[in-house]
Amino acid sequence: MNAAVVNSFDAPPRYGTFADPAAAEGEVIVNVAAAGLHQIVKSLARGEHYGSTGALPFVPGVDGVGRLEDGTRVFFGFSRSPFGTFAERCVTKRSTCFPLPSTLDDATVAAVMNPAMSSWAALTARIQFTAGESILILGATGVAGHLAVQVSKRLGAKRIVVAGRNSRALEGLQHQGADAVISLEQNGEDLVSSFRKEFAENQIDVILDYLWGHPAEALLAAISQKGLQHGSTRIRYLQVGNSAAPAISLSAATLRSSGLELYGSGFGSVPMKKIFEALAAFLGEAGKQPFQIKTKSVPLRDVETFWSVNEPATRLVFCP
Repeated sequence: MNAAVVNSFDAPPRYGTFADPAAAEGEVIVNVAAAGLHQIVKSLARGEHYGSTGALPFVPGVDGVGRLEDGTRVFFGFSRSPFGTFAERCVTKRSTCFPLPSTLDDATVAAVMNPAMSSWAALTARIQFTAGESILILGATGVAGHLAVQVSKRLGAKRIVVAGRNSRALEGLQHQGADAVISLEQNGEDLVSSFRKEFAENQIDVILDYLWGHPAEALLAAISQKGLQHGSTRIRYLQVGNSAAPAISLSAATLRSSGLELYGSGFGSVPMKKIFEALAAFLGEAGKQPFQIKTKSVPLRDVETFWSVNEPATRLVFCP
């Protein structure tokens, strides 16, 4: 079959041929119609993600949209290595296939599921976010951040604060439901002060962090409190991405002086059963009222050309 193939962790995948997958017991073959180029796909293709096995060659892609042999149109969330979703055909467990409503097109589903699930699954399955709580989204100007604002709004967030570097994107997020913006272009002290002001004037219940690194350090410094005569409110900090840096420096006093609770959300932190339940719930919600996302569809044969293209707040979708 035709597929994008990763032969080296130091080079983009190349379009070529790869062995056809064969379904084992409990598995099905999917004729792929569309697959999104998500950050996790790139990270796995570089061998940098914790889910990488280090084995070469393989077909990249973690989820997609396609049709089963009986014609059923489905979204499928996983594939069996080395068969990824950037190919004409893929193999997956039948239990990971979700029939799609006619209200959602192939490219939109392929583009939206992975970035939206980073917030939907984190909020619903990891920390049980409830309507009326307030949230701060750190790194909100990318595709996942834009969707996180919509997801938070759909889940009944009382107040949504967004933080990022792109001023135009931050302004646009206010039209999508964000109540306040914080620019990450400020110097260190001013950034800490801006975060601290938000915490002082408006209770923040949940932080959803796509960045880690220095922005996270500034935010955590703002949470830390001085003195012995203060009350602490519960703050659940959800770490879902690390596009700024893979590590931070965290003062012990920050943990001891606040109501901070640290969580991570990703494969391994949430039971697969809960992830599947969240997938089904999200698809049901999207079927009733689609989430907004910019997509760009390109032929899979052009994977090497488009692999490193970065269009702001747009998700690239490859079509075999």
